Amino acid sequence: MFIENNLLELLKIFPDYVRQSIQNHPKKIDLIEIIIDIGRRPEARFRDGFAYISNQVISWQDLEYCLKRVGKFTDSNRAGIERTLHRISCIRNRQGKIIGLTCRFGRSRLGTISILHDLIKLGKSLLILGPPGVGKTTAIREISRVLSDELNKRVIIIDTSNEIAGDNDVPHSGIGKARRMQVKRSDLQHRVMIEAVENHMPQCIVIDEIGTELEALAARTIAERGVQLVGTAHGNSLENLIKNPTLTDLIGGIQAVTLGDDEAKRRQTQKSIVERKYSSTFQIAVEIKTRENWVVHMNVEKSVDFFLQDISPDVQLRYSTPEGNFVIYNFLSYYENISYSFSQKASIKLSKVYRLNFLPTTYTDVLRQQSIFKTLPTLKIFISGIGKRKLSKLFTPFNDGSILTDDIKQANVIILIRTFLKFKISLFKDFDYTNQLVYVLPNLSTRTILPIIRNLY
Repeated sequence: MFIENNLLELLKIFPDYVRQSIQNHPKKIDLIEIIIDIGRRPEARFRDGFAYISNQVISWQDLEYCLKRVGKFTDSNRAGIERTLHRISCIRNRQGKIIGLTCRFGRSRLGTISILHDLIKLGKSLLILGPPGVGKTTAIREISRVLSDELNKRVIIIDTSNEIAGDNDVPHSGIGKARRMQVKRSDLQHRVMIEAVENHMPQCIVIDEIGTELEALAARTIAERGVQLVGTAHGNSLENLIKNPTLTDLIGGIQAVTLGDDEAKRRQTQKSIVERKYSSTFQIAVEIKTRENWVVHMNVEKSVDFFLQDISPDVQLRYSTPEGNFVIYNFLSYYENISYSFSQKASIKLSKVYRLNFLPTTYTDVLRQQSIFKTLPTLKIFISGIGKRKLSKLFTPFNDGSILTDDIKQANVIILIRTFLKFKISLFKDFDYTNQLVYVLPNLSTRTILPIIRNLY
């Protein structure tokens, strides 16, 4: 739900032929940005693509018309429109003259981060990652409002480019009671971060676009003083951040270590390995894949350790439904318990398996409320490790035409005991489980299976 979008305020800066084209466009509600370049047709970018909005090319007069109606450009080549969240970024030629504009349509939404509401209340530092335009800034703006208005915390926003709270001395209502500190120059952001802690006693600091080594160091300093951090960083995923030498301090840094013979044998690794250097600045990391799909690392340090061992970590996949509800999947790694009993070759095969939907029973209550599995066709269920007589008793109260099958490749629901992977791993070779719902349980019993069966129906 929008608090406000101020599309008309953005359109006022454009010539009439651009403004009218956008106002009459059938997909204007999905507008992301408008592109204005000298000598080219104006372009509108939407969530699902782009479209030229006029056959008339942009002239110098058109560009000057736009520039007179926006604020002053900073050293980061960004400007804004007063009392809105719109962002105007410019492109300059070699002489420094502006020859193009990227006009981002700024929105403020209520309910954007309801999918993360339980994590925000934990009070842990939260890092948000994702590609440009996926909604990172919108998310931290709403997080600022929730922290300040609903949780009554003292929140300071470090607003370097005025994207979070708008291009005006009076901050936008979308941040709630949170206070905003503007940054004169982008290279001074790390100083303002430290100043916020020393002068204003915040319980939480919100930072957009941590991008330099000094800013990463300042974030670490803030976290060590007991202040909750909420920030975004350049990078599509946590794994990208590990490979970024500038920002690796945010997740604990990495260092090369040489192990002794006995330790290397115990770990079953080479003697020269890469390890995390110290504790992570952020405890939780969220990767925004799309506006509806979010991947959550509940333990950043553990995830980083797994990545450094070339093992995919435990993550949550959270996604919202069109009705406004959300569903949680858990992707769990079982390497800790069983990989050492396999040869290296077998472990590589297992890596295809544990990327499946491992759903612990602790999340069945959530899934039962907003079950997505009721849209499946007739259920064909494969279960290993439990007798057919006991299975028939379990399924009798729910019998609606579902089929218990002995062919794992024909099943659309698969329930396995963990040790099944050890002895039947060949079944998973070169097989695509994209359309199967797979449960891997530590043991198979009425207590563990019954919640899953109830959820399926």
